[in-house]
Parts: sequence; C-alpha cells; structure tokens
Amino acid sequence: MKARPQPPFDARRAEMVRRDLARRGVRDQRVLEAMGSVPREAFVPSTQRRSAYADRALPLRFGQSVSQPYVVAVTLEALRLAPTDRALEVGAGSGYAAAVASRLAAEVFAVERIEALAADARARLGALGFDNVTVVWADGAQGHPPGAPYDAIFLSAAAPAVPEALFEQLAPGGRLVAPVGRAGRDQQLALYENHPPAGSSPTDAPPEITRLLPVAFVPLLPGLHTAEK
Repeated sequence: MKARPQPPFDARRAEMVRRDLARRGVRDQRVLEAMGSVPREAFVPSTQRRSAYADRALPLRFGQSVSQPYVVAVTLEALRLAPTDRALEVGAGSGYAAAVASRLAAEVFAVERIEALAADARARLGALGFDNVTVVWADGAQGHPPGAPYDAIFLSAAAPAVPEALFEQLAPGGRLVAPVGRAGRDQQLALYENHPPAGSSPTDAPPEITRLLPVAFVPLLPGLHTAEK
C-alpha cells in the first residue's frame, strides 16, 4: 500500500496552530499568528521534515532538540512580548523559537554554547530573512551581557535553578520563563516576574513565580562546545 500523501507544509502548519495551540488554550492572537508564520520544517533535520508539525520535540545533533510547538507558544504567551521589546533566548538550538519570538519583539538575541549549532542557526535565520535575530556562540548560563538589559528572557534548556546572571540582565519589570528541574526528573516551566534588581538586599521580596506546565528539556550545561560533528 502506498503511503498517503502529506498535505503541503502551510496547511499542516495552520492545522497545528488550530489543533495543538488554540484548542489547548493558547489565546494570544499575536502568538498564534507568529507560530503560523514560521516554517518549522526549515528548522528541523531533513530526516525529520515529515514530522515538522507533530506537537513534540524533534532531535538535533549533539543530543539537542527543537522544542515542542505547544511549549514554545506557552512560553511566548507568558512573556507577553511587545513589538518594542528586546528578548534573550538561552539555548538557540536550530533557531526555531528565536524565529517565532522575532515576530513578536523588536530584537532577539539567541545564545548557543555549541559552536556548530550556533553557526547553522545563524546561517539559517539569515537565509530565511529573520534579520532581527542575533545568534551568539557563548555560555548560555552567563546570558549575553552586551545586549542587556532585556525585557524578556527565556530558556530552552533546564537547570535546577535559574542562573542569577540571567536575572541580573532583566530590565525592571522584565519577565523570565525557564524550565526548572533536573534532567530525567520532574521539570516545570515557570514564569518569573518582579525579580529584585541586582544589588538588592537579601531581605527584599522574592520574585513572583507562576508554574505553567510540566516539561522535559535537555539540561543547561556550562562552558563552550567546539566540536564540528
């Protein structure tokens, strides 16, 4: 029996937005439009293109992954990105989440610790015309101080706790979304708001934390990775 032909990617992307995002509670129309405008098939390995609009993470090289569309949408909805905002992503991977964020914010910096992935993401985003995204090869746990402060920061890798260096790069009133927890154990995607500014007294009120949903992300690792294959 011959395999049933797949619908065109545009139709599959529109169905993904309806089925996996809107019907599951994503309400921000700007986020839905952004998710519907970015060709996820261009950000996954060629061997995974048939699965580009399945609502799951897809594998990349070096044990990394392209985030699940629903999780990307929930993250960006929680960040409430305005058209004038500057955002930072930690863990660029293939550049997919940064591309979607770039449709919502004025400028996006995306940090990736694996040199080959950073180079690929930079070339891919440039070829596709996402000219307000800057991909930086750097240690994501340290953020990207030259671009700070950021109105929003989001992590595409999990840590037991959010590195303090990232909170220090948030603008006053900034929002941060991160998967928190250990690899292989319970992780929660959480929104942090109203974090005390750097240099505040330890007695200052802690940030407001909203737990969004359980997730499973690759770990946030320190340092740089230079292997090419």
